[in-house]
Amino acid sequence: MSTNAPPLDNLDAYDDLDDAPPTSSGNRRHRLLVVAVQIGLFVVIFGGWELCTRLGILDVFFFGSPSGILTQLWTWATRGTDAGPLAQQIGVTLWEAVLGFLIGVALGVLCGIALGRVRFLAEVFAPYIKAINAVPRIVLGSVFAVLFGLGLQSKVALAVVLVFFLVFFNAFQGAREVDRNLVANARILGASHAQVIAHVVLPSALTWIIASLHSAFGFALIGAIVGEFLGSTKGLGLLVTQSQGNFNIDGVFAAMTIMAVVALLAEASISMLERRLLAWRPPQLSGMDSTT
Repeated sequence: MSTNAPPLDNLDAYDDLDDAPPTSSGNRRHRLLVVAVQIGLFVVIFGGWELCTRLGILDVFFFGSPSGILTQLWTWATRGTDAGPLAQQIGVTLWEAVLGFLIGVALGVLCGIALGRVRFLAEVFAPYIKAINAVPRIVLGSVFAVLFGLGLQSKVALAVVLVFFLVFFNAFQGAREVDRNLVANARILGASHAQVIAHVVLPSALTWIIASLHSAFGFALIGAIVGEFLGSTKGLGLLVTQSQGNFNIDGVFAAMTIMAVVALLAEASISMLERRLLAWRPPQLSGMDSTT
């Protein structure tokens, strides 16, 4: 499997352990317990944070407060931000992240499969890929800002780079791990090279690729926001920069909260896609509930 940490929603894969709920009703009780503990942690963390600020244990100027963050979100939602309506800022950043995600995934899969199946290409491009991957992304962000300006292109380019390498290495390894017997059998049956790639290699590497997508959108969002830090007129990154410049820590946390919600929604969408694409696999391998 991928060298990346497994996505948290795939913890259902451990349902076959000895201490896992053996029945459907037991599994539902287990999930309810998990949700209850999650809610409890949320209340303890943010309730404790609010209490500490009200008691003066934490300085609101430096640490903000949950109530202040909610107030800031409400102000942005009802009155807008200094850069325009809040929905517009979210839309700009989301569009940059989605474009970078889609382009990065497409390039990562194509290059990963190609280099994973053609040893000559892998040997030729290996030093270049390693060298580019070693360059700090913030430096590339500055380069893209100079090359493409402060508009959409520079943010998308940085998001593409962040997504590309994550997906590429997974697709590359997935293509190399394909069972040689399956490839040989397909060729014996008369499959062309393109058919082998489409019907044998790509499905076999799909698990690796899907695993990388869970982290890839988060990296795309990071790329878009870092690009906005370096220079922009719209976006969530600009809201963070403006709040920082005004010493408005609640504004910084409010923008971070929006980013977290967007990332969680994207993760849920990718999990749904995973369940559809990997529905043919056994539940314990696809990350689906073993009781469904």
